[in-house]
Parts: sequence; C-alpha cells; structure tokens
Amino acid sequence: MSVRNFPILLVDDEEQILLSYSVILRKAGIDQVITVHDSRKVVPVLAESDISLIVLDLIMPHISGIELLNTIRLEYPHIPVVVMTASNELELAVKSMKSGAFDYIVKPVETSRFTTTVQKALEMRELRDEVSHLKTQILDDRLESEKAFSSIITRDKKMLSIFRYAEAIAQTGRPVCICGETGTGKELLAKAVYSLSGLTGKLVAVNVAGLDDTMFSDTLFGHKKGAYTGAEANREGLIVQASGGVIQLDEIGDLNELSQLKLLRLIEERAYYPLGSDTAETSSVRIIATTNRNLNRQIESGGFRRDLYYRLCAHSIHIPPLRQRNGDIPLLLDYFLEEAACSLKKKKPSYPGELITLLSNYAFPGNVRELQAMVYDAVARHRGGMLSMKSFRESINKKGNKGTLASMEERGRSTPVHDWPGNFPTLKESEDFWIKQALKQAEGNQGIAASMLGISRQALNKRLKRRDKKH
Repeated sequence: MSVRNFPILLVDDEEQILLSYSVILRKAGIDQVITVHDSRKVVPVLAESDISLIVLDLIMPHISGIELLNTIRLEYPHIPVVVMTASNELELAVKSMKSGAFDYIVKPVETSRFTTTVQKALEMRELRDEVSHLKTQILDDRLESEKAFSSIITRDKKMLSIFRYAEAIAQTGRPVCICGETGTGKELLAKAVYSLSGLTGKLVAVNVAGLDDTMFSDTLFGHKKGAYTGAEANREGLIVQASGGVIQLDEIGDLNELSQLKLLRLIEERAYYPLGSDTAETSSVRIIATTNRNLNRQIESGGFRRDLYYRLCAHSIHIPPLRQRNGDIPLLLDYFLEEAACSLKKKKPSYPGELITLLSNYAFPGNVRELQAMVYDAVARHRGGMLSMKSFRESINKKGNKGTLASMEERGRSTPVHDWPGNFPTLKESEDFWIKQALKQAEGNQGIAASMLGISRQALNKRLKRRDKKH
C-alpha cells in the first residue's frame, strides 16, 4: 500500500492551529488527517495506526515536542517528522534537526511553504520505502555485498542484475571484460569486483590507449638495465606492483596488435618478458579489462584478436548507457546535487520538476559522467532560490541537440513506416508527428519540446498555432 494512503498526524496543543492546517492539507488533496492536541496521546496513536508523516509542535504541556521527536526516531524511524513551532530560535532548530526532524518551519507558515514541505517529506518517505523494498528484493536474489556497489548510484533492474552477476564471478580469478559507453561507470564496477574478489594484492589501473608496444611492455612488464638508451637500472612493471591483486587495463579496445599478443601470452601462460630479458617471469595477477568499443566489430575488421577476446572475456559485463536507464536520473541528480553542494560549500539547492523531464529526454552521450559535470556547473553558478535550468539547456544545446534527437530516434523506431498516414509520410506529416512526439516526451512543456526539436520556443508556438487553425 502506498504511503500516501496513510493519514498525516498533526500534533499541536492549540486546537485552532490543528483545524487551520487540517483544512490546508485537505485543500491540497490530502484527505486523511489525524489531529492530536494532547501530546500524551501521540505514542498510542502511532501504535494503533499506520502514519505517513507527523507534523509536530515543540512547545507543548505534558510531553515536549523534542521528547516526542526522540521517541519517534527510536521507535518509528521510518516516519518523517516536520517540526512546526512558533519558536524561531536557531539552537532549537539545530537540536530538532540533529534529533532527526525532516524539516523545521516557523509558525505562522505560508500555505504554499507548508504544503510543499509536507509533499517533499512524503516523497522522501516514499523513496525510503522504495529503497527498503529494493534492498529486500536484492537480498532475496542473493546479493550479499551491497556495500561493494555503493559507489554506483542506481535502482535500475538491469544494473542490479549486473551487480548479482559481478558478485557471483568476483572470486573466480578469471579475466573480466567490462564494456560500455564512456561515462557509464566501468571503472567503478571494476573496483567493486576487486573488492569482492578476496585478493590481498593491490588494484593497479592503467590506460593502455595510445601506448605503442614498447611503452606497453615497459609499463606492464618493466625492463632490465640496458634494455634501451636511458634504462640505467632494472625497473619492475605494474604487473609486479599488482602481484596477488588485479591489473585493470582501461580502453583495451585500443591496444595495438603486438601488445595484444603479449597480453594473450600473459593470460594463457601467466608468463611475460620484461624488456631486455630472455627469461620469462610468471604472474598470478588477475586481469580486469574495460572498453567503450564494440570488440566484436573490431574482430570483424581485424582490429582485435579473436583468441584474445575469448580469453579476456571469460566473464563479460555490458553496462547499459544512461539513456536506457533514465529512471536513475532523479536519483543521480539528487546525489550529485548533494555532492556538488558539499564540495563547493553551498547549501544543496532544490530544482524544478521540469528539470527531470528535460534530462530524461536527453540521450547523454557522456552518460553519468556528463550528468555529474552538468550538475557541478549548475551548482557552481547557483546563487540562491530554485536551481536554474539555464546551464543544463546550454550544455545540451552545445551538442547541437544530437543527444536529444538521438533519444527521439531510438524511441521513434517503434513506429513503423506502415503506421504513418498514406504510403509514406510527407514533410508536413513528419513535422506534425515529431512535434507531437516531442510534446509527449516533454510532458507538454513547450520549452523542453522546442529544445528537443532544435528550434526556439517561439518557432514551435507558431507551428502549433498554425496546426490548430487547420484543425
């Protein structure tokens, strides 16, 4: 049952206050409200009824609001508490928040502020309940080490399935290949696999893109004194540093052919040759490779060895792009707002609901990393009030709308040609169709729809007026 089906509990020793704010809640569409003017009755009410949210006065006879707040936090920690009191003392506000209050508002409260606070508290309760439910499902599906994946912010089913798979293969010792577009979190997943592996050695990461064969060999395998001009002493490579642990090879799809052969030998024979040495060294290091390339296509074009592919991809994981799991966008947005605000020593800003719509209809070629950069830029510019959407729009527009149009193209593929009016759409029919699709995806927001279409809002408005006149 949804938390919104449970009543809100208003606690205040002034009955007129209870009546006034009950009316405000009902006008806001919240019909189930329980009022209590005697603080001694609060705990019995909580024991008998499922409560979605508590709005609590602090200064009351018999039992103070702070005492009640502490009791609620201990016995009913899942219920958010909004403190609403006539006291404007900073110390009392701080004490309330430390005791677990969701928010602190001072009477008399503006109607809009009161209802907004209640709605946000209910949304937070819903989110917590949902996360709790997901945790239960995850545990039922045998994900035993959730902490290992805590750096990857998601509640997407595909991602959770990937976590379960990663957990299952973490201790096998065989190579792992993690594929996915730039910015999807391949390195974070590699760290999670390492943390679950039980290996005592280090995780050593190296980007192999752009390394010629000599540099690759020297970096990974080291060299002997005199191997080349300037090699004045023996040097151990990263393979030795990662001994007993994991060597993470980033951008493996860019590895040159000679280096691919040496990597194949390392996997098959656990042997390698330092530069300038005729004697093979052995290593038990585990390999985790990451790439943003399609290795199968590279095999077809002759750019990647087929035998290395099968050895390297003993365990293969593909991380879906953000546009295929845009349900994570609200979660990521909230996380990055918190992170950016903390980093920039600012208060975490709130954002307009339209921002989620805008971001959900953008294809994010840079994926999670691109969203993080957008949020940091927006918070850096933020000076107060509601977070502006301007910097997000500018960032999207810099891509020439390709990201947004790519998203529309993917979704538009579900409409086959034979579903168009006539045998083939005219330009006018195409325009009408895409305007309709853009407005649908933008949930009626013309500004966002115009941005998706690559035109100004005024231009879209003119087209809509022209279309309406014809109809």
